[in-house]
Amino acid sequence: MTVEYSGKGDPARSLALLWRTSERASRKGRPELSVDRIVRAAIEVADAEGLAALSMRRVAERLGVGTMSLYTYVPGKPELLDVMLDTVYGETARPQDVPGGWRARLEQIARENWALYRRHPWLLQVAASRPVLGPNFTAKYDYELRAVDGIGLSDVEMDSVITLVGGFVHGAARGAVEAEQAESRTGMTDEQWWSSHAPFLAMISDATRFPTAARVGRAAGEAFNAAYDPGHAFEFGLQRVLDGVEALVNSRR
Repeated sequence: MTVEYSGKGDPARSLALLWRTSERASRKGRPELSVDRIVRAAIEVADAEGLAALSMRRVAERLGVGTMSLYTYVPGKPELLDVMLDTVYGETARPQDVPGGWRARLEQIARENWALYRRHPWLLQVAASRPVLGPNFTAKYDYELRAVDGIGLSDVEMDSVITLVGGFVHGAARGAVEAEQAESRTGMTDEQWWSSHAPFLAMISDATRFPTAARVGRAAGEAFNAAYDPGHAFEFGLQRVLDGVEALVNSRR
């Protein structure tokens, strides 16, 4: 799987693009271009074909222009990726009034991030430990922190809670996307996979040798009609994460 890293571009150029502090006009006689149009085309390529397919040439093809014309607006792919990230970060809803207190607010944030990964699976292929310091990322981070502001946590704990929730959603979304892509990537449906492995299931279903695995595996299979249910994993895990945060908050009272 292709893995890209945020923050690889030239800092000054990336920040200029992210905050749109400068943008050259398109050349006369060429199709009108802008940073926004280029970034949108790049997101469309990544959504449809995956991050491995993203290149300046491929974006230019989608726009119907020469590759070199893009460099009038975007220095290169690293800077383009940073702006792509910040652009999609701007898609998450940020309602100011969420009934139910901090727990409901965190749940709303988790669901928005879950939906964002499902719309743009390529986000899971970007290592973003070095955050994109753009306006949408900053606004998103500020909004998410305010969900747990004033509930008795220290500033570091507030940051850690947001990191915890975000990390859980990232992992759950990766599992969901991988499950969805399994058929197209392997050429085999879940039913075909189970059918081909049926002769060997008796080995792991032997209640004498593996009593716990046999019992639990049978129960899960009957409940999910599969070995794994991404939706259940997300819902169950999210509530357990929030339970842990609630225990922390209660300990501060």
